[in-house]
This record gives sequence, C-alpha cells and structure tokens, in this order.
Amino acid sequence: MRILSPDGTVLRDWKPRPDDRANPEIDRGHLRDLLRGPLDVQWGRGVTQVVPAGRGALVHFADGRQEGFDLVVGADGAWSRTRPAVSPVTPRYTGITSVETTLDDVDARHPDLAQLIGDGSVAVYGENRSVVAQRNSDGRATVHAQFRAPLNWHAHLDLTDPEAVRSSLLTRFDGWATPILDLLHRGSSFVHRPLHVLPASHTWTHVPGVTLLGDAAHLMPPLGAGANLAMLEGAELAEVIVADPADLDEAVGTFEERMWARAGRWATITTAGLERLVSPNPADAVALFDDVQPG
Repeated sequence: MRILSPDGTVLRDWKPRPDDRANPEIDRGHLRDLLRGPLDVQWGRGVTQVVPAGRGALVHFADGRQEGFDLVVGADGAWSRTRPAVSPVTPRYTGITSVETTLDDVDARHPDLAQLIGDGSVAVYGENRSVVAQRNSDGRATVHAQFRAPLNWHAHLDLTDPEAVRSSLLTRFDGWATPILDLLHRGSSFVHRPLHVLPASHTWTHVPGVTLLGDAAHLMPPLGAGANLAMLEGAELAEVIVADPADLDEAVGTFEERMWARAGRWATITTAGLERLVSPNPADAVALFDDVQPG
C-alpha cells in the first residue's frame, strides 16, 4: 500500500513483513465461481417483488411467474427487491461519488503505471477527492476516482461517452501530478458508482419467511467490510438453520439479532472512515491509515 500526495510525493509506502497478518483479496467473479460450486444457479431470473405469505414467502419474477418458498434470503444488494418485504427504508446518497475505470494488461501496456501502483495499491488524497488504483487478477488494475458532488453532477455529461467522462474527471483533478492523472487518462471505459448507505442502525421487525443479509441488510461505504460480512452472514444463517431445522422462524430470528449488532458497528466505522478519506483535509486520510497499518 502506497500513499501519495497530489503532487506525486510519496507519503507512505508499506510493504508486508514476514510476520505481518495477511489481508488476502480475490476478484469478485472468481470468488463467486468458487462459492457457487455445484449449485443450480439460475441466472437472469429477475425478481420484481417478494411477498410474505403465511410462514413462507411468494417470489414474483420478471417473467410473470410466481413461486413459494419456506424462506427467501434477500442477498440482492443495495437496491434489493426483497428488502421492502421487511423494511421501508431505502439507501441515501452519501454526497460522494466514485467513477471506476480499468487498465488491462497493466504490466505490459502501462509499465510506468504498474510501477506507480506497485504490488498492491496506491492511493492519492486531495481536498474532497481521491484516486485509488489497485491490482486485480488477470493483469488488470482498477482505478477509482472519488469526489464530493451532488448526485446529478453528471447532468451535463453523457455517461456512455468515455471521452466526455474522462475530460470531466481530468478537469476535476486538474493540477495533480501527470502520472496520477494518467491513471484516469488511459482508462478505456468508465462506470459511475454514487455511494449510498443504509442507516447504521437499520433493523426491522422480524417477518416469517423472509430475511436479508449483506448490502441488502446493511449497505455501508465500500471500505472492505461489506462483502466479508455478507459471506460470514451466509455461513451463520446456514449454521443456525441446520442447528434448529424444526423451528426455521426462531433460527432466522436468532441470526438477525446477531447480524444487526455486528453490522451496526461496522457501518459506523466505515461511515466515519469514508468521511476521513474524502474530506477537506487530506491529512485525515493519511492519518487513518497510520491508525490501522502495522508498525
């Protein structure tokens, strides 16, 4: 992990020592394939609504079909179609937007940027904005430009026009060192990701036949906790069901209570972290990493 100032000065450069705890990462698609295994996953069956029905729930699909289930687990992300079955709460915009681009075959095609990113990631923090680049698998690197802006900041842009988005980003980060701007300049396409969150205290009155986990239950800033919580929750939900299959409703209620307490803590932590990482004082971001890095 390397941190630079907008003028390119290296402020921190961490490399793991032999006895440091590892923080392994994996691309989401690869992880999904590992977890899927032999499961019968039916892609493309869009859900429009989940309706509690007695001790179970009825799922309405986009193709007009309906199916009943003993338990529906809404693990369908920020804009969950399952959440309204248990909670009226919707995500709110944080005031911070992320625009993502990708550098393919970074070592061969962009060796200078590969050196800038290093073996892990590089982050640059300025006033109310940041650029973070991270190595992924298959020789790729992802680049995230984050900044405070109204939700409709792009009203004058065609987000499907890469050159228009690139030009807007380069203007927004004008004055930053050329190698940092090149992380944005060389991206081939851009994805707009406004950051939304659910309240840190989000809970709901238990509804038989329906529950939530992951972002559907506790959407929080993308600082490394959300996906890990979702996987842990999936395992915990399975465990409580297997331990008490005769009383599915009680098992799910036990799971929810445990999930709410832990997710609330992490939502509070990540919300405060995002405020420091994209803040008027870039020193706050650097200090945040000093708090968590070994040594």
